[in-house]
Amino acid sequence: MMFRRLRNIFSDGSQNDPNASSSDSAEESEATLLSRWSSRSVADRDVEIFIPKSEEPARSAVLFLHGHGGICLSDNATYSRLFQQHNLIAVAPDGGQSWWLDCPAPDFDPELTPQQWLLSALIPFVEAEFQIAPPQIALLGVSMGGQGVLQLAYRHASRFPVVSAVAPAVDFDQLYGSGIPLDQMFPDAESARQSTVVLNLHPLSWPRHQFFCCDPEDVDWIDGAARLGMKLSSSGILHERDLQTSAGGHSWDYFNYMADAAMDNIVKGLQSVE
Repeated sequence: MMFRRLRNIFSDGSQNDPNASSSDSAEESEATLLSRWSSRSVADRDVEIFIPKSEEPARSAVLFLHGHGGICLSDNATYSRLFQQHNLIAVAPDGGQSWWLDCPAPDFDPELTPQQWLLSALIPFVEAEFQIAPPQIALLGVSMGGQGVLQLAYRHASRFPVVSAVAPAVDFDQLYGSGIPLDQMFPDAESARQSTVVLNLHPLSWPRHQFFCCDPEDVDWIDGAARLGMKLSSSGILHERDLQTSAGGHSWDYFNYMADAAMDNIVKGLQSVE
């Protein structure tokens, strides 16, 4: 029963692919778009990189953190089209089932935390490779990665003032004891809860352009998203949230449906901090 629940929570939506095309011409256009993704190794981690085709070099980038299922965006035409449309480089590292936290994860590294790796290895790589540095690097994530980008933005708000989280798994502590690597990262459920986003807000240091959303039919994560929204509001922290739109629950149907809203926050935020 527990593993059926986990499978539903972390479904990659592959049985109902919203990117599927029925025409040869559309498939060819999609293939060309997706061919702009490539794979690199950065500090012993695989990283997928999207470089838009443009006469003008990209001046901003998006760091994408994937969910528990490990699905990145190199096969996703929805987000790839938006990166191309807005001339944005995208980098999507493989973080395993690390939850992108600032604590060691057995599925990542025995000593270096996922957040430390992002800050000490991946961000310097983007700066050196593309001459793009914070705050022109926006954060984007889904599910596990959605809470991961919020964690990073709240801890380093001046460096990452632009963040969009789609269906963030805010209350990940509820999965403690289910047999996933999370069990090895914390001694008990309460320790995991203490590391959640809601308990790590700073009333004087927060990203100025933040957006998060969750499908109201997403029964596992909607309560955490609502609780986060209430705490932000009660603390007077400006943000945008959408907890009303429903488009498939916790699935790529929903992740893709909310792509325009998530990217709109990123584009406007990057323009504001430029």
